[in-house]
Amino acid sequence: MGWTDERVELLKKLWQEGLSASQIAKQLGGVTRNAVIGKVHRLGLSGRAAPSKPARTVFKAPRPARPAVAPSAPRRISEQTALAVQPAPVRYIDETPGTATVLTLGAHMCKWPIGDPSLDSFTFCGRRVDAGPYCHEHAQVAYQPPQAKKKSSAAELARSLRRYL
Repeated sequence: MGWTDERVELLKKLWQEGLSASQIAKQLGGVTRNAVIGKVHRLGLSGRAAPSKPARTVFKAPRPARPAVAPSAPRRISEQTALAVQPAPVRYIDETPGTATVLTLGAHMCKWPIGDPSLDSFTFCGRRVDAGPYCHEHAQVAYQPPQAKKKSSAAELARSLRRYL
């Protein structure tokens, strides 16, 4: 179906009223939304009396403040669990200035840093190593032994099985 003078006038009137291209295409019948958009573009009908979509409000109301969450009471931990969770005690090593600097550090010397790297007094341990980058004392600090797994009781086994059943 072609664009007759009556259909073009109706298109102009509907466009000025603020109808969308798809609404105009439905009223005209026999044309698509894209055909209406193309005809509007060719006619130079850019301005509208009213927008096709309702105007959005610029101001948004602020969200209500979240209520402060009160700290919950601490949970009681059984003695067995408390004993199993505690880490092994950390050994204290007297960190007197080492004998090696960055320039004198060799392949078989302990590379444990001592002091603040930004200061001139920064050194490395420098003791002899057997294997790895650290001497025996620093290796015990750097590499913690794996924690022993606790034995599961029958009650814990039943409780964990109930989760999956």
